[in-house]
Amino acid sequence: MGNRLGKYITVIIICLIGFSVRSAAQFKEEAFTQTYASDTTAVADTADQLFSFKELFQGLAHKDEMRIGTMFIGSAILPGSAQIYNRDYWKLPIIYGGMGALAGTGGYYLHEYNKSKKLYDKYLAAKTDFENLTGQPCPFEAPVLNTKAKTTGTWLMVGAGLVYWGSMMDGAVCYHPDRQPHPGRATLYSALLPGLGQIYNGELFKVPIYWGCLMGSVHFLTTNNVNYKRFKRIHNEATSPDPAIKGNVPIDAETAKWYRDVYRRYRDYSIVATALFYVLQIIDANVFAYMHDFEVTDDISMGVEPAVISPYNDYAMNCTPSFGNGSNAVGVRFGLRF
Repeated sequence: MGNRLGKYITVIIICLIGFSVRSAAQFKEEAFTQTYASDTTAVADTADQLFSFKELFQGLAHKDEMRIGTMFIGSAILPGSAQIYNRDYWKLPIIYGGMGALAGTGGYYLHEYNKSKKLYDKYLAAKTDFENLTGQPCPFEAPVLNTKAKTTGTWLMVGAGLVYWGSMMDGAVCYHPDRQPHPGRATLYSALLPGLGQIYNGELFKVPIYWGCLMGSVHFLTTNNVNYKRFKRIHNEATSPDPAIKGNVPIDAETAKWYRDVYRRYRDYSIVATALFYVLQIIDANVFAYMHDFEVTDDISMGVEPAVISPYNDYAMNCTPSFGNGSNAVGVRFGLRF
């Protein structure tokens, strides 16, 4: 359990770093204001600006401003970077002390559990050999499997992960943007805690929708995974060479295999649905933070007026005959305002 939890935490950290690198362009303020026809914009919007160690270290030295995306990646790689940039130095002992104490103590308890597990496995092997040789039950007592140490160590490692998560959340909260709501902050809020970006944007009605979708997906994921493991175990027992084990299986191997494959497929669908809803609420927070100041009024009108139309033929071949002194045309112009 402890090793599995450590793997999950490692995967989450890698995904957060990968997400921040791939989505750093979303933190740019110019995304909805730049002139896309400009050659200078196309040159500036390159991959070398997604993350820069030069920008990170200049920001940590307070020689230049740091984008929130760069600060987030820096915090993921080096915990406490955001606190240094935000000048919250007093938080650094809390972060490193908390992570070090919790992770160190958790590792100690998990090590104690692993030692008891090795002794228990060694006892089971010796017990089997003794009973096979003598035909009598083993007279020695089994060593105690320290499951309490496993539980304690697991929760301590979870606590270390929460301190790490809290350091990144604190960096996003204490960052001082030049506009409100800030798209980068809204994006990070939703990435670190689903629905928080919508709350930051003032769209509270979306929170129960996304949380309902995520909780429903996680519920089906858990249920389908439990049933998959159940029928996988039944299939293994149904195909066991031991007649005693095979005789206690309630269904045949083919039926167990069919149910195992069905629940495995449904479990995979649930994983995809959970990931999609998670990414969707991040995109929603980012887009609506960008569009927060987009003006929509009830002033909808239409204007009709005569107009002289002068075609622009610099990049086209003009094959129409020219009458008079040009190829202008008289027509009617319609204008919509909304």
